[in-house]
Amino acid sequence: MKSKYSLTDWLPTTKKEVELRGWDNLDIILFSGDAYVDHPAFGSAVIGRIIESMGLKIAIIPQPNWKDDLRDFKKLGKPNLFFGVTAGCMDPMVNHYTAAKRRRSDDAYTPGGLAGFRPDYATTVYTKILKELFPDVPVVIGGIEASLRRVTHYDYWSNELKPSILFDSGADMLVYGMGEQPLREIITLLMKGVPFDSLKTINQTAFLMDKNDALPKNKQWKDLELASHENCLKDKKTYASNFKHIEQESNKLNADRLTQNIGDKKLIINPPYYTMTEEEMDTSFDLPYTRLPHPKYEKRGAIPAFEMIKFSINMHRGCFGGCSFCTISAHQGKFIASRSKESILKEVEKVTEMPDFKGYISDLGGPSANMYRMKGKVQEICDRCVSPSCISPSICHNLDTSHQPLTEIYKAVDENPKVKKAFIGSGIRYDMLVPEFNKNADKKDLEEYTEQVIKNHVSGRLKVAPEHTSDDVLKIMRKPSFKNFHLFKNTFDRINKKFNLNQQLIPYFISSHPACELKDMANLAAETKDMGFQLEQVNDFTPTPMTVATVIYYSGYHPYTLKPIKTPKTEKEKKDQNRFFFWYKKENQGWIKNVLSSRGENDLLRKLLPNQHTFANSKKNVPHHAKHKRKHGKN
Repeated sequence: MKSKYSLTDWLPTTKKEVELRGWDNLDIILFSGDAYVDHPAFGSAVIGRIIESMGLKIAIIPQPNWKDDLRDFKKLGKPNLFFGVTAGCMDPMVNHYTAAKRRRSDDAYTPGGLAGFRPDYATTVYTKILKELFPDVPVVIGGIEASLRRVTHYDYWSNELKPSILFDSGADMLVYGMGEQPLREIITLLMKGVPFDSLKTINQTAFLMDKNDALPKNKQWKDLELASHENCLKDKKTYASNFKHIEQESNKLNADRLTQNIGDKKLIINPPYYTMTEEEMDTSFDLPYTRLPHPKYEKRGAIPAFEMIKFSINMHRGCFGGCSFCTISAHQGKFIASRSKESILKEVEKVTEMPDFKGYISDLGGPSANMYRMKGKVQEICDRCVSPSCISPSICHNLDTSHQPLTEIYKAVDENPKVKKAFIGSGIRYDMLVPEFNKNADKKDLEEYTEQVIKNHVSGRLKVAPEHTSDDVLKIMRKPSFKNFHLFKNTFDRINKKFNLNQQLIPYFISSHPACELKDMANLAAETKDMGFQLEQVNDFTPTPMTVATVIYYSGYHPYTLKPIKTPKTEKEKKDQNRFFFWYKKENQGWIKNVLSSRGENDLLRKLLPNQHTFANSKKNVPHHAKHKRKHGKN
């Protein structure tokens, strides 16, 4: 594809590109674990463009080589203000390893999808190199890896508790969450001549100080001291109890400042900023992105993550679902920050002008597709709220779940003559479209939105995420009862029939989640089979920092109740649970038959494999490994 842009339309990545702009020095140099794609869906591009918009000289070093003579870290010299470091849009460990800790062979954020262009724990690796080469230059870390590791956290890959990433990396400051607001304040103060080491009271930042020093003064904040890192190491229940405070303060509009002792240091986590306004969101998305990968990658192959979102529009940030296995609210917050309709439509128009646009918008969405502009009816109630979810266990009476603004945008995009079809590729919270669950909503509004989506915005398959069928597991997940999925499917089928469509409903499910037993997976298989599904979109639970489910996985306790909860952990337990998803595959059917018959689950066996069920509970039908487990009192 021939670009209408010149090289200087991208932020510089090399000394030659810096010189093309007539610069002989730089204010900030940003290192990223991702290839440089100048698009608002890529964090380093957003941060770079904001820095540029403030009149500073910025360069990006994407995917620096950390294994050679470190020339990538040296080539642009010292910045005037600070180095920025981000591991990229995806946590490197999730990027590198499967739930079974097997190394992945690809990387969606690298040209050609090639693996091996970023290290494990990239933020720490990059920062240590920079601090060794330039010990007097401050390093500010951010992005999802740093954000979710800002406090004592369980690291699944090393199977240990780790302290704040500030402690391990040696970084001077951490910006957590979406970084536009703190970044602007940091730069504004530095430009006024405030020394970097005086930046101690900026919202949504974290840093380390000597344990015995007095806390920086801020009369607006209350302080909450967490259990020390050492006490978390000693006692898993103490670690679990910490997380309730961490999650609640991360999602409060008026949060406390958190402190935690780590050895002879004290970690300070300042409260988050108030949710971004529509004007602030528009400003961020309206920056002069080329929306394309840097030209340096032209001969290296496509960047899969870019190809996926190339013709997509992100309309909002945040998620008030609070799912216990998900990191979205931990990073983006639970309150929704939405763009204006005008800004969204302007971006749609820009997409239609791309040379290889064929008339199809791949996604009009967000973290959850149908939360745009949703907020509390009475703001004062939200100001006092400490709940991590606005829709679990039930939808908050104060939440305005009107889908009308979304429906209007969908219709406006459909009216653009250059757009043949705009799809909803992001996951839809189907539970909010079920009147029996969303009891305070206008039924006509829900029906109109659901009909609009199914009729005009589905590419043959609508993705939704019930995640499980067991109410006990769903309660721990902070997801609604599976009966609501049945109700939604009835609506989906009815609308399909009304318009003579042949759309498919594609449900997502998770195995091996805390509280999930093997029988729960057997029931899931039987119930989804009865509904006519042969499951494809499934995942094995992967513990990631800053989620309730991960805290349970490591500690064995729920952080809010401190009651014990069992989690499948061994490779065999996880594999066995996952096999029930694929009951229809011949290689699993003999195993399923043996497991269910040995447990006396003949009704389940009859439902799943009607041609293979047995009713014998004799020892000859119990496989050797099952007898061994039963002898030792295991499931």
